[in-house]
Amino acid sequence: MPAAGTGQSAAPVQVPMLDLQAQYRPIRDAIIDVVTRVCDSQRFIMGPEVEAMERELAAYLGVTHAVGVSSGTDALLLAMMALGIGPGDEVVTSTYSFFATAGCIARTGATPVFVDIDPITYNIDPAAAAAAITPRTRAIIPVHLYGQSADLDPLLDIAQRAGVPVIEDAAQAIGAAYKGKMVGGFGRVGCFSFFPSKNLGAFGDGGLVTTGDATLAADLRRMRVHGADRQYYHQVIGGNFRLDALQAAVLRVKLPHLAGWTEARRRNAARYAGLFAEYGLTGRVTLPEEVPDRHHVYNQYVVRVPDRDAVKAHLESRHIGCAIYYPVPFHEQACFAYLGYRTGQFPHAERASRETLALPIYGELTVEQQRHVVSAMAEALTRPA
Repeated sequence: MPAAGTGQSAAPVQVPMLDLQAQYRPIRDAIIDVVTRVCDSQRFIMGPEVEAMERELAAYLGVTHAVGVSSGTDALLLAMMALGIGPGDEVVTSTYSFFATAGCIARTGATPVFVDIDPITYNIDPAAAAAAITPRTRAIIPVHLYGQSADLDPLLDIAQRAGVPVIEDAAQAIGAAYKGKMVGGFGRVGCFSFFPSKNLGAFGDGGLVTTGDATLAADLRRMRVHGADRQYYHQVIGGNFRLDALQAAVLRVKLPHLAGWTEARRRNAARYAGLFAEYGLTGRVTLPEEVPDRHHVYNQYVVRVPDRDAVKAHLESRHIGCAIYYPVPFHEQACFAYLGYRTGQFPHAERASRETLALPIYGELTVEQQRHVVSAMAEALTRPA
């Protein structure tokens, strides 16, 4: 109805899935300063900005070595290359994640071995991972999906008994913790992404590999520059996995704000829980569950709803951004048909792919915006069929 005293309809509440402008505005001047600094230096690839970023992120994450790379995907690929994973090897991972997790295994020539997920956290099921180990297994890759750590103790135990490394895919989980320690420092290596939509996002692609192994760190640094310790002298075959100085400089500005941004996401998650209860939707919508020994950073806030696609369409009609992470598990992807998996083999992942929906969770969301989201969910779930 018209807004009082205006004679015009009130503008609809807009809730984008992500609002990077809202994050950018308070730090714009600092960003412009460091971009100018890099431009004035004319040093655009690697160099002191990247080295400083690596030191600062290593200190934040509580790891010994941090190696900046060109993307989160390249972090995974470089880690596996440095560990010597290749043709004839198998790597065990979840069937439910962003494509890079499985794609990078295949790019090394190794065989991805998929297992089902825990239906509560959406992370890899340790018992299923244990059952998938064979004499050809060369690594286990748990994904800390949506910003919550996988159950690492049993996975580390499985890996130790099998004599293989754990590669943590922490692309969505910077700042997440397991039993009081940040992820990325448990496995032989940890892999992070700085894609702009991440909790710590660059202004383009960027990534990080972490490790406590000095020899492996040296291998990673060598292999990110085509396997050369000095220009034109190549000890091994690596790749072009270098990080841009501009991205490192932007990340250095953002890093001191990360803890505050994370707590804002956590407050918004708690507010959602209260609003869903207020609207009587607790039994209709399955909310994310933070396991007691974890620290969830909510890179995504993912709910389960019946008739998910209809709910998504209704939210979008109400100017609310939402997204599906992920509509097709790896074992059902056409490119992995050669592996011989079948639909029905991993029921928890398949059900999640049909029922999950990610709602806006960025720290700058207002109470009005969150209420609009939950109100629209109530409309979608209570309207006649």
